[in-house]
Amino acid sequence: MSHDPITRRHILIAAAGMLLAGGAARADTPHPQLSAAEQSDIKRVEDYLNAMQTLRARFLQVDSRGGTAEGGLFIARPGKLRVDYDAPNPNLLIANNNLLIHYDRQLKAPAYLPLNSTPAGLLVRDHLTLSGDVTVTKVEHGPAVLRVTVTQTADPRAGQVTFVFGERPFVLNSWQVTDAQGAATRVTLYDVESGVTLDPKLFEFRDPATFGDGQSR
Repeated sequence: MSHDPITRRHILIAAAGMLLAGGAARADTPHPQLSAAEQSDIKRVEDYLNAMQTLRARFLQVDSRGGTAEGGLFIARPGKLRVDYDAPNPNLLIANNNLLIHYDRQLKAPAYLPLNSTPAGLLVRDHLTLSGDVTVTKVEHGPAVLRVTVTQTADPRAGQVTFVFGERPFVLNSWQVTDAQGAATRVTLYDVESGVTLDPKLFEFRDPATFGDGQSR
């Protein structure tokens, strides 16, 4: 497997999927284009993700060129996320206080993005429903897995996210984000723990230019 560097673009694309795992937009619109069985599957996904208050996991990320990266994922719903890439990858992502912060430890350069200006801005909310601001386009069953694909309702051509759930037990295993050009980034979770106590400081960012390099550890 290639170990080409994961680019900032791929990191932010993968983060959109991670943030969707943390919560999606409120809406009560049904899914008239889907069968009753498919709507039942979507309800299972919504119930599972809404019940997940905290999550800690390791992840393996593979982009469309074969570039790989690993790291730790931390989620505290609503709206908090930390994606901490292992060295030598210098990247750190934190979502909190309506911001998505990307920090490059090598450049010591944080970038601040309003969540509402990103796809994640529609998704990092308290109660998850896969309707309204997002549209379910496909529900598929495989051997002991359920795959659910969603797009942004307002701009379905911007890309899609496919979530993969194991059936025994029902648990989120991975997701794949496909952008508008068809390039795919896959994130696979392992060593998953839910319902754990997480240190609130995981979701705080102190700009090293002001406070010293406290993010590099």
